[in-house]
Amino acid sequence: MNAPQLTAIETPCIKICVVDPETGFCIGCGRTRGEIGGWLGMSAEERRTVMAELPERVEGLTRRKTRRGGRAGRLQAG
Repeated sequence: MNAPQLTAIETPCIKICVVDPETGFCIGCGRTRGEIGGWLGMSAEERRTVMAELPERVEGLTRRKTRRGGRAGRLQAG
């Protein structure tokens, strides 16, 4: 039997799927919900174009956000 060969689709997903409400970007990969949902339907060129923008998006997220939880957050609140 010949099993159909599946072509691997490159993805920036790192399995940290949380969308920042201010920017609309996933804090894990930097994509928007629309980009994530439409990823499989995009051409390879469209995916490469989005992926070229992701490092800047993620960098912007990490510059803007400060961690509020954990022990330090509890100590500040108290």
